[in-house]
Amino acid sequence: MVHFQETLISWYLVHKRDLPWRETRDPYKIWLSEIILQQTRVVQGTSYYLKFINEFPTVKDLSESSEQKILSLWQGLGYYSRARNLHAAAKEIIKNNEGVFPSNYNDLLKLKGVGPYTAAAISSFSFNEAKAVVDGNVFRVLSRIYDISTPINSSQGVKDFQELAQSILNKSDPATHNQAIMEFGALVCTPKAPKCNKCPMTLECSSFKNDTIKMRPVKIRKGTVRSRFFIYKVFYNSPEKLLFLKKRKAKDIWQNLYDFDHQEFTKKELFDEHIQTFQNEKHTVSLSHKLTHQHIMAFFVLCPTIKKKINKELVPVKINELKTYPIPTLIKKYLEQEPEIPNSV
Repeated sequence: MVHFQETLISWYLVHKRDLPWRETRDPYKIWLSEIILQQTRVVQGTSYYLKFINEFPTVKDLSESSEQKILSLWQGLGYYSRARNLHAAAKEIIKNNEGVFPSNYNDLLKLKGVGPYTAAAISSFSFNEAKAVVDGNVFRVLSRIYDISTPINSSQGVKDFQELAQSILNKSDPATHNQAIMEFGALVCTPKAPKCNKCPMTLECSSFKNDTIKMRPVKIRKGTVRSRFFIYKVFYNSPEKLLFLKKRKAKDIWQNLYDFDHQEFTKKELFDEHIQTFQNEKHTVSLSHKLTHQHIMAFFVLCPTIKKKINKELVPVKINELKTYPIPTLIKKYLEQEPEIPNSV
């Protein structure tokens, strides 16, 4: 175990990437980076992290912002509940903690949107608390080093891997150890084409010895992807440069983001039939968009209007103010393709 710890940290100190959140122990900045990096590649996440730090230097600044502004800055990252939880947690810290960030694992867990991994990351990186992190990279590294066949997304797997990670944690320097094992998974022990020829752990890697690298980690397959079908009516007042948006209020995808007036169909046959009623329209666009568990097929119809108000649900927005409204990537794709609407997203 000591050899594993020493080898891991020695490798990390030589090969670690230069990332902005590694230059600080500020729990606010580390929390922000961890939430942004959930389900997000480091390259993409870095630009969003810098954007948020620039806009909200402190947790107080974040707490005082409007949700709309936060969602607008988050636009393009997906999983928008992360942004809403950030805002809610920032308000909790200001209200209940007088602006002081929680300094231990158990208190961090009480924050909205903070689970065991994020709490362990913040508590170890900021306060050197001896709590092991277990993310996708750690699951992969440990499942291969120890050749573990327990599914990583089973309740037993989660429990076993957390206990294993904790047992091998370098208690004298948990911050560096946690960073190192995640970096090792990201750069060497990768999901596809792991760099076993460059791995300093091959002598103690059970999966390498047993030729089971490609079979680790084991994951239970989850349910099928849900298909959804939307027809959007895009009301646009060209003389006034007004686009009419609709706020999504339901607890569904893109909650509190803006799209257009639309109708959803449960079956593709009905969707296709309804599209035929617009066959004489000049300006239509068909798009598909994939989310983690949903596949959306959308048909957009441009509806020119000279009205400045259509109904209570539709918000008239000046084209040059569109960037201040958070919109889903699907809507952004449409606006980029519709030549009748000036591109301002």
